[in-house]
Amino acid sequence: MVPVSETTPAAERLLNLVIALVNAGRRMTREQIRASVVGYAGTSDAAFERTFERDKDLLRELGVPVVTVEGAHASETGYRIDMDAYALEPLELSPAQLAVLGVAAELWQDRMLRDDTARALTKLRAAGGPALDAEGAAVAALAPRVREAGDAYGPLLDATTSRRAVTFDYRAASTGELTRRTVEPWRVVARGGGWYVIGRDRGRDAARAFRLSRIAGRVRAVGPEHAFAVPENLDVDELLGTSRAPVPAVVAVVPERAAALRAHARVVTPGEAAELGAPVRLPERLAGRELLALDADDPDTLAGEIVGYGDAVVVLAPPQVRAAVVAMLDAAADLPEKAHHATEDHHG
Repeated sequence: MVPVSETTPAAERLLNLVIALVNAGRRMTREQIRASVVGYAGTSDAAFERTFERDKDLLRELGVPVVTVEGAHASETGYRIDMDAYALEPLELSPAQLAVLGVAAELWQDRMLRDDTARALTKLRAAGGPALDAEGAAVAALAPRVREAGDAYGPLLDATTSRRAVTFDYRAASTGELTRRTVEPWRVVARGGGWYVIGRDRGRDAARAFRLSRIAGRVRAVGPEHAFAVPENLDVDELLGTSRAPVPAVVAVVPERAAALRAHARVVTPGEAAELGAPVRLPERLAGRELLALDADDPDTLAGEIVGYGDAVVVLAPPQVRAAVVAMLDAAADLPEKAHHATEDHHG
């Protein structure tokens, strides 16, 4: 039988030990800990003693006051956590601080952590959190527009922690073509409203950035843990291209439509639009539309925003934003046909 301690991550075992000692009441003996705390059961005597001593010392180094309670006999010696020393002082948050926590929670609105963050904020407010004042409302209005990370986020985050390679199908922005990639993931980051994984593409033997929203299907871990090292002085912005100057974009918009897009754009004349790369003469179907110019920090992010407006917004420049929009629309158009074939295969 494989010892449980070999299959339980150290962090999880430490957390299990803290929970057990907090809820034990007076004390827990070594035998009680070994028998009831996940991560110790099934180990040999020597392995348990070595692991428990190391965990106990580590918790104390982390500031968890593990107290030894002597008994009448050596076998009765136990351990508990001094709750008076471990408990935090009453937490008092200003309206602005509570708003900042709310903004931070917006970053974790994926399906894995949405419930946890919502419960945490609810408990803080229920514990006497202050009402949102003008300062707090101003902070809350700065909530970042980061889209849901999706199913790929969890497996990729685990793989970056364990230094394990992953494989997934990835859709090219320009053509929509799916290719299988094997990647050594270094970082999972949010930039420009989207999530990315940065790492070494083994097939191309080069550093690459992959947008999580273009990963199709499941992300699977392959090979052993600790299979690679993250490069020192890793420049995430350089790999993502966010350290470069924004690219000016020009769009033709139906009057009184796309209000959110207008909020970070400016109206330009046909001559100004042409200087930014738009055609000098627009097709007749675009007659009567307004021309807007805006900065594209990330062409894919801007394309994703534009696609949501349908035919009310047409990209005139630059070519990479237009190509990204076309690829997204083509991929969306293929979905009904793929669903139809999937249904036929299922019933076939």
